[in-house]
Amino acid sequence: MPRTLTDGTAVPGAARGDGVPPKRKAALVVALLFCFMVVNFADKVVIGLAGVDLIRDLDITKEQFGLVQSSFYWLLALGAVLGGMLIGRIKARYLLAATAALWVVSLAPMVGSVSFGLLVACRVLLGFAEGPATAMATAVTHSWYAPDKRAIPTSIVVAGAGVGPLLAAPALTWVMQRYDWHAAFTVLLAVGIAWVIAWLFAGGEGPVGTGPAQRAAGAGPELPESLPYRTVLSTGTVVGLLVLFFTTYWSVAVKVTWLPLYLREGLGYGAGETGTLVALPYAAAAVFQVLVGVASAMLSRRGATSRTARTLFAAALAAVGGLSTVGFSLLDGGTVQILLIVVGASLTSAGYGIAFAAVSDVVPARQRGGAMGVIVAVYSLGGIIAPLVLGGLVDSAATPGDGYAQGFLLIGVLVIVGAVVCALLADPERDARKLAAMRGAGPEPSRQSDD
Repeated sequence: MPRTLTDGTAVPGAARGDGVPPKRKAALVVALLFCFMVVNFADKVVIGLAGVDLIRDLDITKEQFGLVQSSFYWLLALGAVLGGMLIGRIKARYLLAATAALWVVSLAPMVGSVSFGLLVACRVLLGFAEGPATAMATAVTHSWYAPDKRAIPTSIVVAGAGVGPLLAAPALTWVMQRYDWHAAFTVLLAVGIAWVIAWLFAGGEGPVGTGPAQRAAGAGPELPESLPYRTVLSTGTVVGLLVLFFTTYWSVAVKVTWLPLYLREGLGYGAGETGTLVALPYAAAAVFQVLVGVASAMLSRRGATSRTARTLFAAALAAVGGLSTVGFSLLDGGTVQILLIVVGASLTSAGYGIAFAAVSDVVPARQRGGAMGVIVAVYSLGGIIAPLVLGGLVDSAATPGDGYAQGFLLIGVLVIVGAVVCALLADPERDARKLAAMRGAGPEPSRQSDD
């Protein structure tokens, strides 16, 4: 029997006798990839949660701490490109396990005493290893679902980026208050090892819905098997989404790195209150990710184009998040400001799941990993710049509060500009038609399957 997608669509060219991937296997893979993203972002946020104690123990300045935060992104782009190119060439079961194992290695020295140099080195390694995480997770997710079925599972996986800090913020804050900041890294070390073991036993890549399978699913014109990367990456859709990702990632990076310190030093909240408040934007982001995926799928079922249901929807969410960021940067404090912080920090990235689904609409299946790796690499540059800019503004301002306000105002405006550019450039249907007319161009990369 030929292999099928979760909706029963046959995959052409699949070997007979290799079984039919059951829906429960696809659901299990999605659950494991969700946990993959949870661990990924818990690893990111822990350094911000430990920031006040870490700055004191290592006797470093705010600008040096900004350097630590920025160092996470120094090799993230390289890791994203290399990891993305390996998707489809190395079995996902082993590729993702090796990636998460590197996370564990980078966390191990933090269990004990570290110097400033070793701290930076650990963050650089973690950034390199986590660079391809989103590209890997989304590419593997898309390998289990037909094009018109991807919005919800992709949004669930990407929602792990919100759930990770949501769980980590209060839990790791409690651990640090009860023990010390080293203990938080010990917990993450153990969780990372557990995930690697689980993925090796139950993870894997599914069949890819291309060619006739794609047409049967009603996904529009059939894309070529492969195209020159410069052709794929220069489409209006990819360029527009790149701009959206790059600008919104300023908000994501600052939320992960500086939000805990902003709440404590800029707004005057205590450590316990900060642990709770930091969790709110991530809780909202996780809920919004899933709701946005469901809403996008409903729009598609009702006949909306991918441009409407995915790219314009994602751009609109980012624009509202940018406006909220501008709003809270102009307020002094209180409930309204906290509400705007939550909305601004969550909506800017709420459309990531459907935006990545839109990328798959215009990228040949066998090149999605590489293309998404390049996209992650480019937008991760915002993660290098944003922490340094904010750290410099805080150190140079009359008060820390003034510096944070200036930084968040800048980020809010940048996000709004990115949303407008994306809305103007991105049109998956238009670009898919253009690429379909180029069928046969470019080399055909090799591919391995886990099943």
